[in-house]
Amino acid sequence: MIELIQFPWSPFCLVQRRILEYSGAPFKISNLKLTGDRSPVWKLTRERYYGVPVIRDGRNVVFETDEESQVIGKYLDQKLGLGLFPAELEGEQSILWRYVENEIESLTFKLNDAYFRENVSKPDQLSYIRHKERKFGRGCLDQWRANNKQLQSQLADRLLPFEEMLTYRPFLLGARPRFVDFDLMGMLDNFLYSGRYKLPARHPQIQKWYRRLASAKLSQFAT
Repeated sequence: MIELIQFPWSPFCLVQRRILEYSGAPFKISNLKLTGDRSPVWKLTRERYYGVPVIRDGRNVVFETDEESQVIGKYLDQKLGLGLFPAELEGEQSILWRYVENEIESLTFKLNDAYFRENVSKPDQLSYIRHKERKFGRGCLDQWRANNKQLQSQLADRLLPFEEMLTYRPFLLGARPRFVDFDLMGMLDNFLYSGRYKLPARHPQIQKWYRRLASAKLSQFAT
């Protein structure tokens, strides 16, 4: 059985979880503590990687090789026959997922982290604050919470191209889900994780697409 090693609200882990749910294949989830020991992943990957997500599939251990790779998604796509990376859409998907994982994720994680106390257990909160402030500067979490409305407005603006795309098709690139659908969904799942937010009201097509994708199964698109 495939095992997904993850942090529950990591946007990149949420992408892979949604893909596995869509596939209909059995899988299990193992959660790491967000501020805890990474040595189990380091050992599992033979001292090549310490991040998440990681997929363990029998003897195969799969992880990203750099920030520009989609190794896990492509592995699951090939193994489970999902049709997420058709050759004719390779260029378009490469452009789109880079936009999703930079322009969209850079806002969604801040909005979710603004309410980190609702996700992070109290004993781990100090380590979490320290981790974030070392990367983004002192007081960053307070700043994101104070700028909440502005960040939400920026997110809605950056989602506009996807709203326009979904006006004419059920999924981003056509009649069935592709990798970029799950990639965008993972970022939005991260945004919604705290329960403090809703999808932007001015993007009704994205709202419909999100519900459609959440219930989609590979068996619906079998040929």
